[in-house]
Amino acid sequence: MTVPSPGKRGRFITFEGGEGAGKSTQIRLLADHLSGKGVSAVVTREPGGSPGAEIVRHLVLSGVGQVLGADSEALLFAAARDDHVHNVITPALEQGLWVLCDRFTDSTRVYQGKLGSTDINLIRAMERVTIGDLKPDLTIILDVPTEVGLARAAKRRGKEAPDRFEAEDFGFHQRLRDAYRQVAVDEPERCILIDATTEVDVTAKHVWNVVQQRFVELREAHLLETNGA
Repeated sequence: MTVPSPGKRGRFITFEGGEGAGKSTQIRLLADHLSGKGVSAVVTREPGGSPGAEIVRHLVLSGVGQVLGADSEALLFAAARDDHVHNVITPALEQGLWVLCDRFTDSTRVYQGKLGSTDINLIRAMERVTIGDLKPDLTIILDVPTEVGLARAAKRRGKEAPDRFEAEDFGFHQRLRDAYRQVAVDEPERCILIDATTEVDVTAKHVWNVVQQRFVELREAHLLETNGA
């Protein structure tokens, strides 16, 4: 199988979850798996992913947004997303590439919306401006108990100071997990909740199974490989 094909829009997959859920690792493994099947994928992240958005990422994770308040922080994320969507995501999809993104609009809805009390109508208004009709074809929410995620995050950063979100208290991260689980309940057609407490390769297999089942081009390729074996 060769993807992309001329004139065919790429696929847009986002990964969500709390701190230490393993999003970046699973995105990398999925990109490797897709590459092995002839699928070209762009790996990116939010906030960030484009030069302008990376500048905003530094501001947000340093705590500037927290000082300004949830609404201002949400505006910073919207500015970063606008740059990211127009300069990276949309061009890649139009070229037929698959885009694998570490966080997207669900993060704003959860972090600044449900936990930061930014009005959902303001968030939706910003989405209309920054992304228009763009939405993920699939969102994978990696779920781990709060204490597990925080322990992983602490191990990952080593002696470095926690960023603006990692530094929040346990209750914040517990509410974060609950909010993401609710997203999966509210939008089952788009979102899949995956237990990420298993070994990395086991979780990666679950992710791959979900992706393969969701997209017809991968199912067709799998059938061709099976019949040709």
